[in-house]
Amino acid sequence: MYKVVFTKRSLKDLENIDKYIQNKIAVKLKEYTKEPQKHSIKLINHKIGTYRFKIGDYRVIFDIVDNNIVILRIGHRKSIYK
Repeated sequence: MYKVVFTKRSLKDLENIDKYIQNKIAVKLKEYTKEPQKHSIKLINHKIGTYRFKIGDYRVIFDIVDNNIVILRIGHRKSIYK
């Protein structure tokens, strides 16, 4: 099982999201810690991160370092890649 680690930026992103969506993201992240590669998609442009989770209309950008899922950014699909 992987451990989820948030960066300061990702925590700031999470604070700006509706509480209902925050809970939805938290539940999915807990589920995805068992097999993150199974649920993730590798990004083409590695400037913002290596992988992403798709949770409804939101995207969670992250890297895998050792046994940690390092959350880099969280945002709506329309604005996360800009």
